[in-house]
Amino acid sequence: MADYTKLSFQSIGIIQSSYQDLEGMPIQPAGARGVSGKVILNPDLENGLMGLEGFSHILLIYYFHRSKGYELQVKPFLDDAKQGVFATRAPCRPNSIGTSIVKLVKIEGNVLEIENLDILDGTPVLDIKPYVPDFNITEEVRVGWLENKLDDISNIRSDDSFQKD
Repeated sequence: MADYTKLSFQSIGIIQSSYQDLEGMPIQPAGARGVSGKVILNPDLENGLMGLEGFSHILLIYYFHRSKGYELQVKPFLDDAKQGVFATRAPCRPNSIGTSIVKLVKIEGNVLEIENLDILDGTPVLDIKPYVPDFNITEEVRVGWLENKLDDISNIRSDDSFQKD
């Protein structure tokens, strides 16, 4: 029997980006090189940014607020065949949580200026973590069904494939 523990989170801020619609938005930070934006952190959390300015990159954890519903098998942007949702980074998932590693340009008060932004404007931020490559073990990485499909990742753009009515 499945145990689906109910959890509750609050947004700690929002993303400001030039992407008002999904159409044409990069699907990963690799396709958003140089695209700037901001994280507007809730002002009462500003003291939590102390020490973050020394990091070049941050991991943003956010809520896909425009995602509706999910399917356990989806046709991802980079494949013509269906894959299990947990083998993809599709936004329509049982918990619509996304992650992106972005470049941290500077911090002014509760505002983080960032680059390589592939996130829709108004997206609620759930957490911010410093990106530390040495913390992630990456020997012998395999990329499953994505093997031989990443050559043109920087040019792949989003569409309304994952929008449900």
